[in-house]
Amino acid sequence: MPSLSLFQEPASSPKLVGIARIAAEGTSLREGYNVEYFTLGSRSLLNRVVSGRNLPFTWAVNPYRGCEFACKYCYARYTHEFMELRDGLEFERKIFVKQEAAGLLRSELKRVKRGEEIAIGTATDPYQPAERRFEITKAILEELARHSGLSIGIVTKSNMITRDAEILRRVGESNRLYVNMTVTTVNTELARKLEPRAPRPDLRLEAVRQLNLAGVDAGVICAPVLPEITDNPRDLEALVKAAKEAGAKYVFANPLFLKPCSAAVFLPFLEENFPALVERYKKRYADRAFLPKGYAQRLSQLMGALRRKYGISNDHARHSRTAHDKMEQMDLF
Repeated sequence: MPSLSLFQEPASSPKLVGIARIAAEGTSLREGYNVEYFTLGSRSLLNRVVSGRNLPFTWAVNPYRGCEFACKYCYARYTHEFMELRDGLEFERKIFVKQEAAGLLRSELKRVKRGEEIAIGTATDPYQPAERRFEITKAILEELARHSGLSIGIVTKSNMITRDAEILRRVGESNRLYVNMTVTTVNTELARKLEPRAPRPDLRLEAVRQLNLAGVDAGVICAPVLPEITDNPRDLEALVKAAKEAGAKYVFANPLFLKPCSAAVFLPFLEENFPALVERYKKRYADRAFLPKGYAQRLSQLMGALRRKYGISNDHARHSRTAHDKMEQMDLF
């Protein structure tokens, strides 16, 4: 039986090249709830981050392309455009599985110099539902456990990461390792709207507690902070308090970063759920992807005050920026 091709390319279409051609050659692995999985041949897993911004990591690893969690604000939707998949919803419906990832990583780690940080999950969640079946992230961690002297940050919204607590502990024995759990809000009803298929906030915070008890340093990223939706000081204080109760090593926040491809999904979501905010968001992000620096500074000051109030150290805050120090024009795959 012939393989199923992702693309049925008309004869008159421009010839696909690069990652778009590789994606088009992928074969269908399984179809789930409005989600299809495809193989993705990769020449490299460890990718150097190229940016004019002062980012806290040098290398990025993403076990998958696309993410099933369907977060309405997700900044990474643009990465599917490299494969000529330009409908923003395809990012959450067509998930590409990178095969032979551990073998690729084994041969590439020699490129990493001491002090250079590796970020896992910069543009796709390494513990999204696909991981339960394909275990690409687990294989990567098993490989990292064979090495020493590395600095590694993992970003996820999933409590599935506790499955790998023992492997993570082994990785951390010979390397610097931080697990960054993203919690946008502790309001479960709101989280379900913003992040329809991600685990509940309480499950994520429990995962932070379990990881720290297992000897794996874990903290909380509050990101993105959404103006007039999740940035009420009382709501942010509730999140910081919950992080403290979960034993988080740190808590950090970053404001919403909204690229045009993300706005194409996020603005209709606002129309349906927060119609009074639509015009304000359009104005705020009309000619920029970032909010003004003043907003970020006020947010930073508030979070600093809340950390002091609840006795949360800021020593590891640099590592909590790994995923949500927003990217301007990087291919992180």
